[in-house]
Amino acid sequence: MASAGLRKELECSICLTLYTDPVPLRCGHNFCRVCIDQVLNTQDGSGVYSCPECREEFQERPALKRNITLCNVVENFLSTRPHQEEITGICCTYCMDSPAPAVRSCLHCEASLCDNHLRAHSKGPEHVLTDPTISLRNRKCSVHKELLKYYCTEDTACICVSCTLAGQHRGHRVEMLDEASEKKKKKLRNVLNKLITKRKKTEERVQSLKEHKRKTQKNISGETKRVTALFIDIRRRVDDLEKRVLSEISRREEKMSLSLSDVIQNLEIKKDELSRKMRHIEELCNMTDPLTVLQEPDSGDLCDPEEEEGDEDTWGHDGGDKDTGGHDGGDQGRELISHISHTLSDIIRGINVTFYGEGPADIVLDVNTAANNLLISDDLKTATWTLITQNFAETEKRFQSYSQVMSNNEFSCGRHYWDVEISGSQCWRVGMCYPSIDRCGPQSFIGDNNKSWCLYGGLAYNNQCSVKYYGKTFQLPHQISSDRFRIYLDYEAGQLSFYELCDPIRHLHTFTAAFSEPLHAVLCVFGGCLDISGGSTAVRNHQARKKSTQRFRI
Repeated sequence: MASAGLRKELECSICLTLYTDPVPLRCGHNFCRVCIDQVLNTQDGSGVYSCPECREEFQERPALKRNITLCNVVENFLSTRPHQEEITGICCTYCMDSPAPAVRSCLHCEASLCDNHLRAHSKGPEHVLTDPTISLRNRKCSVHKELLKYYCTEDTACICVSCTLAGQHRGHRVEMLDEASEKKKKKLRNVLNKLITKRKKTEERVQSLKEHKRKTQKNISGETKRVTALFIDIRRRVDDLEKRVLSEISRREEKMSLSLSDVIQNLEIKKDELSRKMRHIEELCNMTDPLTVLQEPDSGDLCDPEEEEGDEDTWGHDGGDKDTGGHDGGDQGRELISHISHTLSDIIRGINVTFYGEGPADIVLDVNTAANNLLISDDLKTATWTLITQNFAETEKRFQSYSQVMSNNEFSCGRHYWDVEISGSQCWRVGMCYPSIDRCGPQSFIGDNNKSWCLYGGLAYNNQCSVKYYGKTFQLPHQISSDRFRIYLDYEAGQLSFYELCDPIRHLHTFTAAFSEPLHAVLCVFGGCLDISGGSTAVRNHQARKKSTQRFRI
């Protein structure tokens, strides 16, 4: 038994025989060099290599180096059991001392026979010989001890002749084993094909998720770097603002201190002068000789104090001084706070807008909705207004009254964004709508109903844009300088936002609504063309498309 266990450990899991030139993988499992070479060759196309035993994946093809220790163990094992290891498969039942390979098995005797014992074996009809097998007992009926020759379809069991004639399967529908086996194999092949297809889809799904995980990690890493850089820039600007404000406060403090020092010095001089006058007057008041008092000349020292009240105007009341602005600094503090507030607002407005979602949506236009005066490009990305009627087939989905077209994509969840570029258009509208929007009449114009939201502008509006919903217009205060716009949808939050793709990106307006249907992107153009894209590729290709559609523009 110990020898059998050792042999099991020395078998290659691919060819199920003893190792021949064993080589290890990085995961620790060993294989015959030829066996693992064949497996790795079949994996070349996938770009990822894996261990047949534990399925651990390797990005590069593993280097195969001979496992010298294991090779020596195999050689020692073979040298101790040379005769036994030459025998593979099933051994003869009767060769006890020196096992020999079996060439046939007798179902009646329930024994396997080598060449020598097969010659002496009974040739009776009840002794049915088959290829060597170890499951001899399973080929006989457990009740009648007869060979299993039939298959009961009702009880799904293999039975003998006696079971069919007199046993519990009497009267049941039965089939020959070969026939029943082929039917089962056919079912199993169908199941196998389905499993193969399912496994292939699962593998594709795994690869897709891995790729999605890789892209997500890359995007998150990029977002982290951008956010970190953003806040570093914000902190730098705020620190600079703090230094400037503190410097300004210090400058004003120094100026105020110097000015007040001069005023205080002058007032101290005046105070000393007044004290001297007070002492002189008190001396005169204390004299008993009237002649001396009357002979004292009326100089400036004895002037009426009320005549000097005008001097107070030089410093004002409550310590204020006209040379310092005539106030206590409260107005200057309010001005400084206002300056800080405006500067911080400028910093916030200067921050680039970040769009969170599953990435740019790949929008394509639905030709079946395009009005007859619109030319849709082959890549379904550009709508161009044209004088040439396209003679589209009339359908319930097609816009009849206005030169509009909807996207083939619909969005009923998640966050998505895409860009629109306008070229030479007199009047344009971009936005989103429900699929239930009218296709004919004034109610079909996007923004003029409760089933669509839009941003509109154009040369006819002097590059001034407005937003519109249910016929209500709100003119934007900004002068538009770019011909590219971004539409951002957060379906669950019920928000549809419009941005101007300038530097930095500028938010124009956000609609808020409880969306009740899936939403489609929708374009409307009079003169020129609109290019819709979910990424930079279509925008880069726009110039090439402009040449091919130039002849249709006004």
